[in-house]
Amino acid sequence: MVARAARATDLVDLDGAVSDCFACPRLVAWREEVARTRRAAFRDQTYWGRPVPGFGVADARIGILGLAPAAHGGNRTGRIFTGDRSGDVLFAALHRAGLANQPTSVAADDGLALRDTRIFAAVRCAPPDNKPTPAERDTCAPWLRREVALIRPTLRVVVALGAFAWAAWWPALREVYGVRPPSPRPVFGHGAHWSGTAAPALLGCYHVSQQNTFTGRLTPGMLDDVFARAKQLAGVD
Repeated sequence: MVARAARATDLVDLDGAVSDCFACPRLVAWREEVARTRRAAFRDQTYWGRPVPGFGVADARIGILGLAPAAHGGNRTGRIFTGDRSGDVLFAALHRAGLANQPTSVAADDGLALRDTRIFAAVRCAPPDNKPTPAERDTCAPWLRREVALIRPTLRVVVALGAFAWAAWWPALREVYGVRPPSPRPVFGHGAHWSGTAAPALLGCYHVSQQNTFTGRLTPGMLDDVFARAKQLAGVD
């Protein structure tokens, strides 16, 4: 898989290779089981049931790094954060920030387009209980590193959605930019900010999960503040 990721010459090539990955047996079994059994509300739909590639523009100045696709969201629709409650919150915020052309994301062919932004996940397959293991994160890391390398010329800031994504960024920083992660590592928190001299800035944001948004731990205003800061750091009007 490392070699396949490294051979990808552009994002289209990379996305195709990601979608054909079978490296993690537990994740493969789960994503395919979910696609076979399906949720009752989506019983008449054909699930994607494969790894989910990144989504957005090739000249992104802002990267959004998530945890993994949702079992009945990205694993169903084939597009990250599409067709689930987390995506409803995220894309509404991106639309308010002027980074998405519409506030909703229900299907891969719904016309959604991003501006100056690309979204990708630390783990590309839907995991059981939304909890990939550190080993699965490390196995999937070559896809993240190659994606970051391909958008490196324009990438100026990465928004890490949650502590898992925050932790996944540091190895990518070292491998893609040759920058040694700070020691001790900065602690994740909503609004946490790290900047280096030769790499994108990193912003922390609570994950847009239902657990966070339904309880008020993450509010629309808090998301708006993070994306306003990301735009400022990236030089996006």
